[in-house]
Amino acid sequence: MTADAPAGAGSAPGTPPPPTGTAAPAALVETHSAVVVFLGDRAYKVKKPVDLGFLDFRRRVDREAACHREVALNRRLAPDVYLGVADVVGEDGQPCDHLVVMRRLPADRRLTALVRAGEDVDVQLWRLAHRLAAFHAAAERSPAADAAAGRDALAARWAANTAEMLELAGSCLDPGAVGDVDRRAHRYLEGREPLFAARIAQGRACDGHGDLLADDVFCLDDAPRVLDCLDFDVRLRLDDALADVAFLAMDLERLGRPDLGERFLTLYREHAGDSWPASLAHHHVAYRAQVRAKVAAIRAAQGGAGARAEAHGLLAMSRAHLAAGTVRLVVVGGLPGTGKTTVARAVADRLGAVCLHSDEIRKQQAGLRPDVPVPAGVGEGLYRPDVTAAVYAEMLRRAAVALGLGESVVLDASFTSAGRRAAARALAGTAAADLVELRCEAPAPVAAERIRQRLARRAAARSGTTASAGEGAVDASDATPEVAAALAAAADPWPEAATVLTTGAPDEVVEKAVGQVLTGPGGSPGPAEEGGGRGG
Repeated sequence: MTADAPAGAGSAPGTPPPPTGTAAPAALVETHSAVVVFLGDRAYKVKKPVDLGFLDFRRRVDREAACHREVALNRRLAPDVYLGVADVVGEDGQPCDHLVVMRRLPADRRLTALVRAGEDVDVQLWRLAHRLAAFHAAAERSPAADAAAGRDALAARWAANTAEMLELAGSCLDPGAVGDVDRRAHRYLEGREPLFAARIAQGRACDGHGDLLADDVFCLDDAPRVLDCLDFDVRLRLDDALADVAFLAMDLERLGRPDLGERFLTLYREHAGDSWPASLAHHHVAYRAQVRAKVAAIRAAQGGAGARAEAHGLLAMSRAHLAAGTVRLVVVGGLPGTGKTTVARAVADRLGAVCLHSDEIRKQQAGLRPDVPVPAGVGEGLYRPDVTAAVYAEMLRRAAVALGLGESVVLDASFTSAGRRAAARALAGTAAADLVELRCEAPAPVAAERIRQRLARRAAARSGTTASAGEGAVDASDATPEVAAALAAAADPWPEAATVLTTGAPDEVVEKAVGQVLTGPGGSPGPAEEGGGRGG
């Protein structure tokens, strides 16, 4: 599936960008590893002869190799901007240094500048998503890329960043905040091995850009140019393509436009023909925010103006996305007629979660449509103990698959048995999912009346006097008031559950239930959490 092109969307760059004009003022920009001189419609970058640990440019031959590598790699996304490498010749006629020669692009067309100016950038984001999807499709795949995109490799990168940040904690960062982010990140990764394995099997790992920032994206009339990929260490470019574009989503949010980050990921997903659980996008955005928080903390330790506040803000962003990406197992139980199915569906809809209904699974295993009535007493027919045990086992099996793939799950069943609730808790522990238990309640006369009305609606639908039960939500329950009373008499106490009284206004009941889920073990909701978020 590809996104419909908005009016004005162009194709890939085919002609050189317009020159900025010789009247553009000369300028100089210095980074930790290079100096860039802007003269007329050209930019010249010289590598500093420094050893920063992660790169060593002290030898001229290494700087020369780095220049050629930078040009070759960046031509993947800006072929007409990176013109080549020029030698700096000494008085003896021999090269003494080397320059990356580039076309100078108009600063007012940086994506950063457009966002800060409040311009409508939807066309630019569409073009950029299209360009990056094509780039990733053609990017090199390798066993090294697969390894780098794996769960264990990502866990190691989180841990390394955390260790570096804790060295700066106290003066620049709160150690408790650093530790909380690390804990949340590793809890997510602990139960998500199937998700990362699936992404690798789908061929999503590649040699990407590695440093996608809005400041390095130029939105020109014909197509975007993306500059300054991470060229000094191939290992830092290898990852899931989603992790690559999550960097830009994070940067757009840093600029105060999380909506643009959401929009960009949605467009990229459509152009790339990709799909992912919302939790995974949140996780990658959180990781990119942690990386930038670390960089800002380093600058703060060196006395950089405003860097301390930036580090705090980025670390808070990381935590918020990890909270939003929390994987949950929500157990919604209660006697027949207490509204548990309605609550379960509403909670699942708000969380963007998978909802599994025991009544529907029971009919599926019997080869029946969910709306086919199979009345029986407690412990009889399709409600025999062995059948019910198989239904709960299948429901938990399906839940385990979904949780491993990064999806939150809502379970809708009576859960009157303490043993079955214990099995759900065990699954949550195995899958490293936050468990929330909700017990729906209504006065017995209210529940009995609801059951009678439900059975009447189903009978009317079968007789053709009302809309078919197959239209809209299906209620597969066969319970009668007598069955509900028998289940109530045999139910085990459930002190661990939060009570949801379902006699109030439906919207208020749902809001209360969702609130109990979001403020459960996963903590307060993060950005876009209630609707799934991040193009999931």
